Amino acid sequence: MISYAVWLYFRFPLSLRMVEEMLAARGIGVTYETVRQWGRKFGKPFSDRIRQRAPARGDKWHLDEVVISIAGEQHRLWRAVDQNGFVLDVLIQRRRDARCAAAHEEALEIRRHAAARYDHG
Repeated sequence: MISYAVWLYFRFPLSLRMVEEMLAARGIGVTYETVRQWGRKFGKPFSDRIRQRAPARGDKWHLDEVVISIAGEQHRLWRAVDQNGFVLDVLIQRRRDARCAAAHEEALEIRRHAAARYDHG
């Protein structure tokens, strides 16, 4: 039970209260404070293991653009995702022009090359 709670908290972007609710749905009655204490005590080994098991970054990626409104102004939300669904980068900009797109692609290339060096030695 402790390992499941800590795994949920570190593996997924969940708040402590969300983990508490998920455990309650399974009939496990613990408070979010208990989950926090477990995370502090047992979290480091769990997070290290999760990072070791992370899938390798893909060599193909897709760039998605969405128009969003922030404080009444239109912005562009750019998200780069590889073929495995791993989010490589997220960027929000007010303008949409070639210079901004080129800068975003350049940052992705730098990250991709750095990840390749890290993944393969």
